[in-house]
Amino acid sequence: MRSPRPRRPPRRLKRITETSRRRRAARTRDARVRRRRVSLLTAVLLVSAAGCRHESLPVLGTVPSFALTERGGDALRAQDLAGHVWIADFVFTHCPDVCPALTGRFARLQRELDGVRLVSFSVDPTRDTPEVLREYATRAGARPGWLFVTGPRDAVAALLRDGFHVAFADDGPPSAPITHSDRFVLVDGELRIRGYYHGSDEADVARLVRDTTALRDGGAS
Repeated sequence: MRSPRPRRPPRRLKRITETSRRRRAARTRDARVRRRRVSLLTAVLLVSAAGCRHESLPVLGTVPSFALTERGGDALRAQDLAGHVWIADFVFTHCPDVCPALTGRFARLQRELDGVRLVSFSVDPTRDTPEVLREYATRAGARPGWLFVTGPRDAVAALLRDGFHVAFADDGPPSAPITHSDRFVLVDGELRIRGYYHGSDEADVARLVRDTTALRDGGAS
C-alpha cells in the first residue's frame, strides 16, 4: 500500500508568507535609510555649529592713552573709544597713491560693518588741519561713526610707532614723500589690538570683515 503524498501548503498561504517577508525587508531598508538621514542631519548641524564659532583672536598689544583732535574740532582721547570695536588706518589728505584706495575701502567698511567705529589718523598733521580733514571726510562720504584725527606731529608719530607699532617716517624736508603703513588695525572695546590687515589686499580686507563681525557680535574673544 502506497504512503499518501504530503499535502502541499495552499498557494494562498505561500503568497502571504512571501508578502510578509518582503514587507519586513522593506521596513528594515526604510529603518536603515532613516538612520542614515538622521546621521547626515546630525553631521550637518555639527558642522554648521562649528562654523558659527570663530577662533579667538590674539591680543597683540594695547592702544595707549592719547589726546588728539577730531575733524569737528573736538578733543578725542583713547578713552572715548573704549567700549567700541573700531578699526584704525593711517592716511593723509594729499597722498597721491595708496591713501585714496585705503579711504575707498574704509568707505565700503562703514557700509558693511554697522556699529563699528572707523578712525583715520593723519600722518601729516601739520597740513591736515581739522578743516582740511572735514573737506576730505565729506568727499569720502564719511558718516558720524567715521572719525578723522589730527594733532601735534610728535604725538601722532609716537602713537603710530609706539602704540600701533606701524611704519611711519617723516624725517625729510617738506617736499619729501611720507612713508607710512597701509595696515588696518582692529581694536576691541578694551583698547586691545586684535589684528593687523593689509588695506591694499582684498582678501585681507575680507578677513578683517569676518574678524570684526565676530568680535562685534561676541563670536570671538
